[in-house]
Amino acid sequence: MTAAWKSLPEDPPSPLRNVTESDLDTIALLDHAIFTRDSYSYTVLRQFYDLYAKHFLVLDDDRGNIQGYVLVGTNRDGESWVLGLGITEDQRGRGLGRRLMSDVLSRLSTDGVREVSLSVAPGNVAAIDLYKSLDFTTDGELRENYFGPGGDRYIMVRHL
Repeated sequence: MTAAWKSLPEDPPSPLRNVTESDLDTIALLDHAIFTRDSYSYTVLRQFYDLYAKHFLVLDDDRGNIQGYVLVGTNRDGESWVLGLGITEDQRGRGLGRRLMSDVLSRLSTDGVREVSLSVAPGNVAAIDLYKSLDFTTDGELRENYFGPGGDRYIMVRHL
């Protein structure tokens, strides 16, 4: 696999679209570059694709460069979890995470989803600020070892 997700900072904003099966290799590389220890394997991403493709979106510059993705899983009771949101390092700070989240939240609302939850690392201040600005709330309780030793997280929720 090659790092096909790299792009230049001066590139125009990427079109947003649903993920395709052929994107999975690139998303696995991107996820590993962003989340290292906590990244999803290709196998898990493949299974998420099979289950949740409707709410698995990418930003693609039409040249094969995926600049970010969001993945949301929804259960039969209309509750959803943001399972992943990632933006390439060179594209952060340009509003792409907000764009992905806003679009997927709109789609979830249209699909009748009532509640969206997510987990976020306590040190990821940029993500916490983004989620708060999108009306996610937390009870402030740190879930220690939520993802195993050293995997502390806050749980944030938004009602649609």
